[in-house]
Amino acid sequence: MSNNSSEWDLSSIDDLLQPAPLRLETGIARLPNGCLVVAVRTDLHGCKGRMLDWWFKFFETTQHIKWWHPHDHVAHHGWDSKWKKGENYIGASIRAVESLAEIPPVAAQLKFHDPKDVFDAAKLARAFEQQETSAAIYARIGFGAHIAIDANGDPEDGQMIHQTRDTPFGCVLRSRFLLGQSSDKPERDVPDQLGLALMRHCYTEFTYLSRFLPSLYYGEHANDEPAPLPW
Repeated sequence: MSNNSSEWDLSSIDDLLQPAPLRLETGIARLPNGCLVVAVRTDLHGCKGRMLDWWFKFFETTQHIKWWHPHDHVAHHGWDSKWKKGENYIGASIRAVESLAEIPPVAAQLKFHDPKDVFDAAKLARAFEQQETSAAIYARIGFGAHIAIDANGDPEDGQMIHQTRDTPFGCVLRSRFLLGQSSDKPERDVPDQLGLALMRHCYTEFTYLSRFLPSLYYGEHANDEPAPLPW
C-alpha cells in the first residue's frame, strides 16, 4: 500500500473497493494535516468500467474535453510521449486548462500511475476478480500557474482516484481527490469552497461523459467489441 494511502480517507483508501456504502460518498472532509479530501459518487447509466478506462486512452483534443464538460473545460495542451492512443495512459502526463464551477480557469497537470501505487495490490486484484471493481484510475495532480513537480515528474499538489463498479444499469463511479499536499497551510491555500467547486465539476463532467461514452466506445470499435443492437 502506498505511504500516502492513510491520508486519503478517514479510514483507508482500500474501502473504495467494497460495494457497501461509505461514510463519505459525496462531500468534503478536512484531514488532521489540513489537506482536503473531495469525494464524489456518480451513477454512469449505460456505461461500464472498461469504457471509462478506454476513454483515457482515447481523448486527445480540446474538442474531446469540451464534450466531457462543455462549460468548465477550456483547452487540452497535450499528452506526453508515454501516452499511446488506444493502448496506454499509465505513466503519461497531461496538461490542460479548466474551470472548477464558478472558479475561473487555471492550468492543470496530471501524471497517471498504476492503481497498485495507491491501492493494496492483493485487495485490488481480488476486487477485480470478484467483479466489485471494473476500473481504477490513479493520478498525481496539480493546479495553478506554478505547479510544483518532483524529480519523477509528478505534480505535488495532490492525488486523484476514479474507481468503478459495474451494475445492471451501468456502473457506479467513486472519485476521490486529495488536495493541498504541497502547501504548508492547506486550509488557507485549499479552502472548502474550492473543494465544493471541484465536487460539482467532477459530478458534472462524468454525468456529461455518461451521455455519449457508450456510443463513442462502440462507434470506435473499442476493444473490438461489436455494438449491441437495441432492436
